[in-house]
Amino acid sequence: MTGARLNMMAGLAFLAMTALSAALLAGFFGALHPAFDSFSHFRIHLSVLMALLALPLLASSYRLQSAAALLFAVACLATTASALPRLWPQPAVAKPADQIVYSLLQMNLRFNNPTPKKVLSLIGRTNPDVITLDEVSAMWTTELGYIASAYPYRILCPYPNRMFGVALLSRRPFVADTAPRCEPRGAMATATIDFGGSDVDVAAIHLTWPWPKEQYWQIGELAQPLAALGETAILAGDCNAVPWSAAVRRVAALGGLILMPSAGPTWIHRTLPDFLRRYAGLPIDQVFSKGGLTILSSARLEDTGSDHLPVLVEFSVRTGDKQPHDEHESALAAHDLQGRPRG
Repeated sequence: MTGARLNMMAGLAFLAMTALSAALLAGFFGALHPAFDSFSHFRIHLSVLMALLALPLLASSYRLQSAAALLFAVACLATTASALPRLWPQPAVAKPADQIVYSLLQMNLRFNNPTPKKVLSLIGRTNPDVITLDEVSAMWTTELGYIASAYPYRILCPYPNRMFGVALLSRRPFVADTAPRCEPRGAMATATIDFGGSDVDVAAIHLTWPWPKEQYWQIGELAQPLAALGETAILAGDCNAVPWSAAVRRVAALGGLILMPSAGPTWIHRTLPDFLRRYAGLPIDQVFSKGGLTILSSARLEDTGSDHLPVLVEFSVRTGDKQPHDEHESALAAHDLQGRPRG
């Protein structure tokens, strides 16, 4: 290969590296405009691509620029550390001996899931106390009726297009004299649930896609319902936004919530294999909490026919006068554990 061609290829690689660095940088300014925030969702992928371009350029005349780009890529990846895929299981942590451990199963069902029985089987095997669901279409209204005896306390909130509704199912009763409620356009369902005598607001949320779609404005519509969540609450759902995005930070701030460290990538296009979803997907299924609720663990479960992986979360609820020492006490103690059915 001639020197001229090598120089031309190095120049093209440098231009591509520069474009990637600009996209990465834009993602850090998502609070200024939702268009910038759209770049933040691909921070991991852009960082890896930029590093791959920078490495061979270290042997070219662009060595100083490529070294700076490589350092920038590593710094960007560091901001996503909690959501990076785990290559091996994390060690389990001891559950509190003096508190009951509850579980929540978060699932984006996919409105036209071809294997609904896989979903019902997973629910039966994991036996969660409460379930938050997204993309609850008319088909799912029928399918979820088959487990009505196991989960008699429920609310289904239809979305205007009849495909992207949310639902909340519980084995534990709703608190007396409270009513579950659907928020604007079926994007959020909330109920106050009795966990061993403690009142906990549980909410399911489903946000639309980021800018240029309506995610930014939808979060604004949900500002009042998020602020109205009780002192002790857990919110779970498909946010269509990664943990480090301005969108997720905004949801947390509006609700006075703490974001659980990510369970890992949960979504990829449905035509791609599950292996890629677990290691190159986007971590867009989020869980938030506050007050007397402590999240203990989270685990991504097996594929159930959706383009999202289910996430099983274990948590405890403090009773009496016990208060958290600081807000980080309700953050995740260990995540991406292997899910185990509970009796």
